[in-house]
Amino acid sequence: MSQVFKFSIFRFDPDEGKKPRFDNFDVPFKAGMTILDALFHIQGHIDTSLAFRFSCRAGVCGSCAMHIDGKYKLACETQASIALNKRVTIRPIAHLPIIRDLVVDMKPFWDQYKRIIPYLMPGDVAPEGRERYQTTSERQKLDHVIDCILCASCHSSCPMTASDPEYIGPAALLKANRFVVDSRDQSTAQRLQMVGDEHGVWRCHTVFNCSLACPKDLDPAGSIANLKREATKNFLKKPSTR
Repeated sequence: MSQVFKFSIFRFDPDEGKKPRFDNFDVPFKAGMTILDALFHIQGHIDTSLAFRFSCRAGVCGSCAMHIDGKYKLACETQASIALNKRVTIRPIAHLPIIRDLVVDMKPFWDQYKRIIPYLMPGDVAPEGRERYQTTSERQKLDHVIDCILCASCHSSCPMTASDPEYIGPAALLKANRFVVDSRDQSTAQRLQMVGDEHGVWRCHTVFNCSLACPKDLDPAGSIANLKREATKNFLKKPSTR
């Protein structure tokens, strides 16, 4: 008997009015096949109604983030060989409304992302024809925060995004820290005020799920810890009202 990849895939269409279920699929073995390749095979040859999201197929866009075999992973980077000797369960990322099957509504995630004003605010107009220079040491501060692909794996693994819909979330907070540590940005105080309330950094319970889930090996928990330090220092700088 030829080898097959075995999957149990979450299925749900809110418009049908039926309860969620899991459907089993067996995909013919092919060396080097990824989970995303397997989903394409299922959609193209077994069940055309299967819905999932993808784009770059190269681990850059974050569109194909899913809960695969008990962990948040990118389907395009995960080898289907994990499903050779056992049936692997695939679910959509969590804490976001399900549109259909493995596709979720990312609007709540993007709404939180917009809150931190995700672009440089230098505070002045750069001289014409000149870049905003950084020293090597200033640029190195960005090394561990600029590679976020906004896949929402950290958001979905966080227990606080599940219990507090107003919580900014680890992805947006990591991005906020990216601008706080950027020497070219002059809006640190404004950003710290945005994230320094009960729905911002102080809602984080330091569970570290976000850092474990990140497919790019970033450290959202570390960024949140830095924001807590900076927010505290910023608060202590304020003159007393007494």
